[in-house]
Amino acid sequence: VQLVESGGGSVQPGGSLRLSCVASGDILSGDTTSGHAMAWFRQALGKEREIVATITGIGNYDQSFESRFTISRDNAKNTLYLQMNNLKPEDTAVYYCALSTQMALTSDPSDYDAWGQGTQVTVSS
Repeated sequence: VQLVESGGGSVQPGGSLRLSCVASGDILSGDTTSGHAMAWFRQALGKEREIVATITGIGNYDQSFESRFTISRDNAKNTLYLQMNNLKPEDTAVYYCALSTQMALTSDPSDYDAWGQGTQVTVSS
């Protein structure tokens, strides 16, 4: 499995960005063999990696960790998205998408065994 993120960049406070993560293979469908959960994590400089949002293979999601962000998926395109609105300087981090070993929602990084290379998001004026 390969995950490739894109969409990061520099933005002023209050701005928006949309991150994308393209997965190789048909792994985002909701059937019992490939409907594993996926998530966005982020890691700021000098801090631990933290969950941003997670979504199951059939579209159930948990984005309570950051209410300004919306996670979604397009199974036909094997793509995971993260819409980020009203960005703040504290959102500055490298954002990673990840594929879980299970179908249920999980915020534990140890439940994810495939990671993208990350995309940098910088929020500053």
